[in-house]
Amino acid sequence: MKSLLPNVSGRKLIFVAVLSAACSLISAGDRKKHYECDIENTAIKAGEKLVYKAYYNWGFIWVPAGEAEFYIEETKNTYEVTVTARTYKGYDAFFKVRDYYHSSMDKNTMLPRFFVRHVEQGGYKKFDSLVFYPDKNIAVSFNGPSRARAVRETIIIDPCTHDLLSVFYFLRNVNISQFKPGDMIPVKMLFDREIYPIKVRYHSVYRDFEIKDLGKMNAIKVIPDLITGTVFKDGNKMEIYVSDDGNKIPLLIKSPLIVGSAKAILKSHSGLRHKTGLR
Repeated sequence: MKSLLPNVSGRKLIFVAVLSAACSLISAGDRKKHYECDIENTAIKAGEKLVYKAYYNWGFIWVPAGEAEFYIEETKNTYEVTVTARTYKGYDAFFKVRDYYHSSMDKNTMLPRFFVRHVEQGGYKKFDSLVFYPDKNIAVSFNGPSRARAVRETIIIDPCTHDLLSVFYFLRNVNISQFKPGDMIPVKMLFDREIYPIKVRYHSVYRDFEIKDLGKMNAIKVIPDLITGTVFKDGNKMEIYVSDDGNKIPLLIKSPLIVGSAKAILKSHSGLRHKTGLR
């Protein structure tokens, strides 16, 4: 977590939106000592689009900062997920963000084959691509300020290791009906040449949870562990509310920061695999 505070509008909120989703799927956790690497897809399909609106809070004012869009396409053997994020024109003067993420996931396992991210945030630029070889327990990384200046590195990984996006879609397929509050599931994610363990605790179920401009539905609240440092304060917890239906999509993400706080709210959805519980 090397971001400075302004990165909340872009890198961090995108990360929050995706990681939140990842967290949401870990929603109840797993009581089993071992968890299978691959999983059957029951939650997503090609054509799904989720749009989130990001806000930053300074004092008592919530300022709309930008939007992030998640879109799924497919090939014969893969799901291709693309995420784009950008700040609004009114926010660009403070901190302009133009981010692009893409993950190619195996249809049969929901494990990543390839990942790329190209971000531009203020004066910060980053290019990062990953090619996964789970049968060899390695991933090949090309990481740097640009594609031309990216440095090649081979990273040893666990066969179950995910990228920033695949972890989200993999965990959306976890069957949470067999779990109970307090259960956890360990998941590993490779991001920026480092492997992060993700642990999220199931908290509670909310009936008639209201999503602004969309309606009400049942939701599950989960609380992931945060990595403290330049962005998050010690002891503070991120809150994530995920739809309690077959889609398991994040509805609201609240994130405390060193200064102020941030949140991402589901603005629109289309192409979902299952009917939502919105009413």
